[in-house]
Amino acid sequence: MRILGVNALFHDPAAALVVDGRVVAAAEEERFSRRKHGKRPVPFSAWELPERAIAWCLSEASLRPQDIDLVGYSYDPLLAEDAYELGLDDPWDHLRQTYAREAPAFLAEALAGLAPQQVSFVPHHEAHAASAAYAVDGDADPCSVLVLDGRGESTSHLAARRTGGHLEPLAGQRLPHSLGLVYEELTEHLGFLRSSDEYKVMALAAYGTPRMAAELRRYVYATGDGGFHATGVPWAQFAPPRGGDEAWNQQHADLAASAQKVLEEVLLDLVRWLHGRTHDRLLAMAGGVALNCVANSRIAREGPFDKVWVQPAAGDAGTALGSALRIAAIGGDRPRPMPGADLGRGWSDAELEAWLKRAAVCYERPADIAATVADALADNAIVAWFQGRAEFGPRALGHRSLLAHPGHAGNLERLNDVKGREQFRPVAPMVLADRAAEIFDGPLPSPYMLFVHHVAEPWRERIPAVVHVDGTARIQTVDPKREPLVARMLRQFERRTGLPVVVNTSLNTAGRPMVDDPRDALECFGSSPVDLLAIGPFAVRRARMFDRDRAAGEELP
Repeated sequence: MRILGVNALFHDPAAALVVDGRVVAAAEEERFSRRKHGKRPVPFSAWELPERAIAWCLSEASLRPQDIDLVGYSYDPLLAEDAYELGLDDPWDHLRQTYAREAPAFLAEALAGLAPQQVSFVPHHEAHAASAAYAVDGDADPCSVLVLDGRGESTSHLAARRTGGHLEPLAGQRLPHSLGLVYEELTEHLGFLRSSDEYKVMALAAYGTPRMAAELRRYVYATGDGGFHATGVPWAQFAPPRGGDEAWNQQHADLAASAQKVLEEVLLDLVRWLHGRTHDRLLAMAGGVALNCVANSRIAREGPFDKVWVQPAAGDAGTALGSALRIAAIGGDRPRPMPGADLGRGWSDAELEAWLKRAAVCYERPADIAATVADALADNAIVAWFQGRAEFGPRALGHRSLLAHPGHAGNLERLNDVKGREQFRPVAPMVLADRAAEIFDGPLPSPYMLFVHHVAEPWRERIPAVVHVDGTARIQTVDPKREPLVARMLRQFERRTGLPVVVNTSLNTAGRPMVDDPRDALECFGSSPVDLLAIGPFAVRRARMFDRDRAAGEELP
C-alpha cells in the first residue's frame, strides 16, 4: 500500500510517505516555508496543511495524489473532549476540533484526486507510538513503548506494547496532567518561547542546582499506577519570571535544574512500571518529552530496559511518519525499520553545480571534499556542511551541519555568535563509532544525538569546545557503513589533529529552520562568518566568494 502520513493540527506540520511498509520520504513543512516549527500551535492555525511537504513526498516517489491508497491524519477528533472539562485553559480549542473534523475535506481539496473517505484519523499518541515502535532498527518485536508530550486528544501520555503489527495500550494519563505542558510553562516563565525553546531549559539546568526539587514534587510526581500528577505549579513562587531580553540569574538556573530532576524521577517511575508489565528488553520512546536527552540518558543508565531507542523525530513531526506506519501495519503491510534520519530532500551533483553557477559564486571541485574539509577544520575554519538528503527531525546529523575544531575552547562562543544564540547553549560532537567508547561514557551507539554522555577526564582538555559545563556532551556516533562521507572526513581530521571528534551543530541561525535546499545554504553562508561551504563535492571559500577578478560562477582550477 502507498500511504501518506500527515501531521498538521498543533505544530511541526509534516508529511511522510510509506510504500509497502518501507519509509520512502519524510519532511517538515518548516524546511519549505522557512518558518520555524511551521506555525505556532494555536487553534487559528490548525487548518493549515503541510502542502509543500506533501507535494515533495509524492514527487520523490513519482506519485500523484490519485495514486495514494490511504492518508493517515495524526489526530482523532472523535476522542477529544471539551478543553474546559479537561481542565485546560484553551478557550478556542473548539475551533481546533472543528478543523480536525474537517481535515479529510481539507486534504481532498488540497490533493486533487484524493477522496475524503481515504483519510483515516490516527489517535495522536498512537501515531507517536507507531513512529517509534515500528521504526526502530534491529529486533523490535516485541518492544515496550512510552510516549509523553504536551497533549493529544484527551491525554498527555501513552504506555503501550508492540507485538507484531499490534499496539496494545497499557496506560494513559488524562489531561490536564501533562509533563510536556509543565515543561512548556517553565520555558515561558524563564523567558523563552514555549512549544519551541524547551531544549534551552534543559541546557540552562546544567548551570543550576536542584535545590527546589523537594518543593516541586508537591506538584509533579508519579502516582505509582503508570500515571502521574503534573499541573498547577506556581512558578513565580520559585523564581521571578524572566523577560525575554533580561539576563538569566542563578535562581532561574536552579529552577531549571530542579524541574529537570523532578521530570527525570517521574520518567524513571513510568519506565519501571511499564517494564514491570512487559518485561521486554527494548524500550522505544517518542513524543516531545523524548527529545530531553538528559532524561533519556538517565532512563538508559538507571532504568530496567537493556536498550532504549528514541525516534529522531520524536516531536509532533514524527506523528506524520507514525500515522503512515500505523495504517500500514493495520492494513497488513510489515513496517520496516527507518533506514536513517536522512529522509528529506537531496540534489544531484549536476543540480548543485547549477545552483552555484546561478548564484554567480566562485567554487572548486576538489579531488576529495572530505579531505578539503578536514584540512580547513584542522586550520580552525568553520565549515558549512551540506551533503545528501536532509534530516527529518530537529537534529543535524551530518547532512545539514556547521562543523568546527573541538580542540579550541573558543569555538563554542564563536559558533554561538555565528548562529546568534545564547552563550549557555552547548554544541555537540560527532565521533567515529569505533572510537566513541574510549572518549564518552553513555549509551552506544548513539547515531541520532538523543543521549548525553560523560566525557572521559583525559579528553576534556583535548576537546573543550564540546564539553558542557557539567562535563557531558550530546554525541552523535558515525557508522562508516551508513555515513561513509562523514566517516571519511572524521578519519582525515584525526590524521591531521589526532582527534577523532568534530564539533557538529545545526546549519542555521537563531530563529530560522535548519538549512534544507541549496538556496538556503548559500544564503546562510553568505550572511554568516563561515569560512567554507562544502556543498556536495564542491567547495565555496569565503575568501574567494566575491572574487571580482574572476568570472562569476566560474569553477576555480
